[in-house]
Amino acid sequence: MSDTATLSARRARVARQTAETDIQAAVDLDGSGRSDSQTGVGFFDHMIDQLARHSLIDIELKATGDLHIDDHHTVEDCGIALGQALARALGDKRGIRRYGSFHLAMDDAQVRAVLDLSGRPFLVWNVPFPAQKIGSFDTELVREFFQALSTHGGITLHVDLIHGFNAHHIAEAAFKAVARALREAVEPDPRIGDALPSTKGAL
Repeated sequence: MSDTATLSARRARVARQTAETDIQAAVDLDGSGRSDSQTGVGFFDHMIDQLARHSLIDIELKATGDLHIDDHHTVEDCGIALGQALARALGDKRGIRRYGSFHLAMDDAQVRAVLDLSGRPFLVWNVPFPAQKIGSFDTELVREFFQALSTHGGITLHVDLIHGFNAHHIAEAAFKAVARALREAVEPDPRIGDALPSTKGAL
């Protein structure tokens, strides 16, 4: 396995290769929400498009994985690579808001996402799905993606389903809610300048 990255101002590119997957991920925190996701997993690409559009983070994601087995390794490793790219693009996190939260409604579904770019990864996931599949996509992989993203992005992330009965709407609401919370958290805070949003002196 190998991981490499390049970094410039609030941008990062990560390459991750294992025996199971080959991932290329790039983010621009000051983008316009552009997405170019080609993972071979159609529903997942659709969700990454939502993550980019509603966070206003430009995301490029290319993956070649062992889809002949299932989608698990590809989705999880994409979460790892994107988490690493986010962490590297944030740098020392000076001047950002750090915290973000959003309640998002999508038809029958309402999802709440609350996060802290703390450097202390932790996922609280209270999002039960009423179905095991959305088309051919395993709904349990939604949690796997966010677990990998939070772990490798150093994000404390809480996601809660308030209510909903359509699995597609629940999944999409989760991605959009996290996106809007991320949008808030990564934004520069004009009131603190380049100060660190912590009393510890490091995040």
